[in-house]
Amino acid sequence: MGNSGSAVKVCTDHQGGINWLSLSPDGQRLLTGSEDGTARLWSTADSQCHGHFQGHESYITFCHLENEAAFTCSADHTIRKWDVVTGQCLAIYRGHTSIVNRILVAKDYLFSGSYDRTARCWSVDKEKQIQEFRGHRNCVLTLAHYSSRDVLEEEEEEEEEEEKVSRDLLVTGSTDCTVKVWWVSSGRCYQTLLGHTGAVLCLILDAPNRELFSGSTDYTIRTWNIVTGEQLKVFKEHQGSVICLELVNRHLYSGSADRTVKCWLVDTGERIQTYKAHKHSVSTLKYHAGILFTGSGDACARAFNSKSGVLQKIFRGHKFIINCIQIHNELLYTASHDGTLRIWDIRGICKRNKRRLKKERSVQGRSSQKGSLSRLFNNKVGCMVQQENGE
Repeated sequence: MGNSGSAVKVCTDHQGGINWLSLSPDGQRLLTGSEDGTARLWSTADSQCHGHFQGHESYITFCHLENEAAFTCSADHTIRKWDVVTGQCLAIYRGHTSIVNRILVAKDYLFSGSYDRTARCWSVDKEKQIQEFRGHRNCVLTLAHYSSRDVLEEEEEEEEEEEKVSRDLLVTGSTDCTVKVWWVSSGRCYQTLLGHTGAVLCLILDAPNRELFSGSTDYTIRTWNIVTGEQLKVFKEHQGSVICLELVNRHLYSGSADRTVKCWLVDTGERIQTYKAHKHSVSTLKYHAGILFTGSGDACARAFNSKSGVLQKIFRGHKFIINCIQIHNELLYTASHDGTLRIWDIRGICKRNKRRLKKERSVQGRSSQKGSLSRLFNNKVGCMVQQENGE
């Protein structure tokens, strides 16, 4: 069993639950979006709040942090862009007619998904809607983005002449049980991926391998070829909704309402590990340096050895569900519906895991060397036998 850990810092500035936590690409800042209708900016250097973004008229559902700008979306039907230095609201994106669930920033585009059954594309700088993606029969919960240049061969690209202006594609997952792929330039639906019998809650894209993974309330994860739309595999062992996914080195980790995380080999579909000990749904997960960190509805975060599945540590202190986790400089950040951001020191667990990995590699190296010597010896014996037999 794992040891309990106590937080090195507890940030209590928010007056409502924290729904999302985003880390900037340079790792210098964190952004929290809250039920209190505000977002806060935190420095990873001193763990202090350095920005308070106010202006939304309802709770913030999701947030995204770039190095120089922050983005928040809200139940007030809008998305806002903020200057991370001054805290000034730089833009308000209006057009959705219901709660905005999710946003995604890619290149000069800002994408959003809403309960109004649409996804939309906005110009980040011009505060202007570029495209509307209409076709889902229910709310859009999750988004992914890629360029056809990443996945299509030259001859396949030539077939899409009308889309030459922009080769960007948006992927949307909906409570209508479908995943749709859209051409960003025209808003045209490129393909609809059918197979799920429940709401699609999460998406993970592996563009170099032309694969998309979707998790659903139908208890399954499905993998799709994003060029042909073909369903490749169905992962069926969960006994509850699949809430979150993480893809690392062709290993797929899935967190579920059945209180477990499972690890699957993407290439074969084999389930190779199940991580237990959660007392409620697994709401979020993150892989780091051979360790799988999870957040749960039981208000605890946990660290597992990703290979063995052994529970290494429990992080106790939150009062409600942990909605999001981030990791930077061997610190674990957990954001909860109890309104707090907690910071945990994971240097010890990371250090132990590095020593373990080093030891395993050393053992594997010796085994490999022994195997090579054995094969060399057997080959020599084989040659001697062949010579004796005159072969």
